[in-house]
Amino acid sequence: MTDKSAPASRAAVKDFLAMLAAERGAAKNTLDAYARDLGDYLLALARRQRDPFSATAQDIREHLADLAQAGLKPTSSARKLSAIRQFHRFLSTEERRPDDPAVLLEGPRQGRRLPKILSVAEVDAILQVCREGLDDPARPAEDRLRARRAACLVEVLYASGLRVSELVALPLTSAKQAEKTPERSGGFLTIKGKGGRERLAPLTGHAREAIAAYRRQLLELHPEAAKQKWLFPSIGESGHLTRQVFARELKFLAAAAGLSPQKVSPHVLRHAFASHLLQNGADLRVVQELLGHADIATTQIYTHVLDERLKAMVRDLHPLNDEE
Repeated sequence: MTDKSAPASRAAVKDFLAMLAAERGAAKNTLDAYARDLGDYLLALARRQRDPFSATAQDIREHLADLAQAGLKPTSSARKLSAIRQFHRFLSTEERRPDDPAVLLEGPRQGRRLPKILSVAEVDAILQVCREGLDDPARPAEDRLRARRAACLVEVLYASGLRVSELVALPLTSAKQAEKTPERSGGFLTIKGKGGRERLAPLTGHAREAIAAYRRQLLELHPEAAKQKWLFPSIGESGHLTRQVFARELKFLAAAAGLSPQKVSPHVLRHAFASHLLQNGADLRVVQELLGHADIATTQIYTHVLDERLKAMVRDLHPLNDEE
């Protein structure tokens, strides 16, 4: 990449990211990841005296080979290749170059990776720890508020299967909407997910009670914070709790429940939500809708749960499967 082509290359990446934000509603975390991956790609091309307007398929292959040699996992290489493919498709569509060098490239082969799963008993153990001592007057008020917030986060996550980014950034209006549902119904949260797509996420009675209890204590201790736009307000730049803080708190809860902290994360609880629904007879399409997956292929990582259920049905119900 020459000195003259460098500004044009950076400008092309900037335009591509702007397109993702405007036309696809890409979230900030997604845009940051694309920016990092394409920044690495531009640097790799510069070392070969190339730029995205002159890069060949071989240049991209060599970049991927360098990543593999550096020990990058196939999943990470596949993600980077996806960013490069979309970028070159954008350049071709916008007629900034006449061809698309990435169109025929294949990504690194990946084994079928099953999601980490928590059993129902393990989730129950975490929930029991969350619910302990919430009304203990001997605990300092701020300590009880943090415990109520953690309990609320876990209850809502397991009840709804939200992405952690959706959970920590829940608007207060969504929680107030859930409060208006009939008392015996857990209610629903209206979620604006990836690509700006809206969906309804279910709430259990426990989850709704946890939200109400947390809100009461927050209003009592910090009335101004309780009036902000977020359900989980924070003094940070975003104005709401961060994913990292919740993930750290969840690991403490897991350890207190006798589980390995390495085994538990917000994403693992989301997997537990989906897997436990399927184990109890939910349809894969319904789970797809609840998780907010645009493509059923994404939800099909859970087909191992369905496989076991189908085997059990054949074993227990087929008339010719008489073990006696």
